[in-house]
Amino acid sequence: MDGKIILVRHDDGPEDDRVADFLARSGLATQTVRPFAAEVLPADRSEVAGCVIYGGLYNAYDLGPHPFLRDQYAFIERCLRWDVPMLGICLGAQQIAHHLGAHVGELASGAHEFGYYELRPSPEAGSFLSAPMYVAESHRHGFDLPSGAIHLASTETFPNQAYRIGERVFGFQFHAEVTAAAFRRWQDGGTARYGLPGVQPRDEQDRLMALHDRRQAQWLENFLGGLFPAHRDG
Repeated sequence: MDGKIILVRHDDGPEDDRVADFLARSGLATQTVRPFAAEVLPADRSEVAGCVIYGGLYNAYDLGPHPFLRDQYAFIERCLRWDVPMLGICLGAQQIAHHLGAHVGELASGAHEFGYYELRPSPEAGSFLSAPMYVAESHRHGFDLPSGAIHLASTETFPNQAYRIGERVFGFQFHAEVTAAAFRRWQDGGTARYGLPGVQPRDEQDRLMALHDRRQAQWLENFLGGLFPAHRDG
């Protein structure tokens, strides 16, 4: 793979997620870019082998209050044109969907997901997800499917949890990249959503985390191995 995997982040938190760890162990060069902090996204195809757009607290459609999002949408368009592997996670998935004309926003029910929820494969999921599994979630917004996207997974409350565009562009509403330690930071932080519709109590989150985090991690490792093949010398 020429170029670097661009990691687009929306905060200054620790870079201890499972995607970054996988890429480092695989020998793939990465570059973290924080557009909200005026860092510039690459414009040259030779600099980009792929990208991961992480979650965050911004709304995908709030370009007025957050004009840096315009630069991210221009970068998404370039990556689509360049046909490089791209993974959008939570806000990242919403951004790709929004860029392609799909609606992004709250459900009419006002439901949230914060905790560990059963992810169910769609009939079109194929090898993406062969059986239900529990995954970490933290969001109130969801997305409609962009035109031409293949629906891959849902939860009981949010019907669109994963999609594929072509063979190398994926959007996840869920957070398989989040380690148990990172989710505990969310539980203790100011963005925890306790008491809102659909949010699990903390003891239920802890119980499900202990039961299912390992499988979530193994699944993500297998998925990333297909999307971002490891570097091979010689």
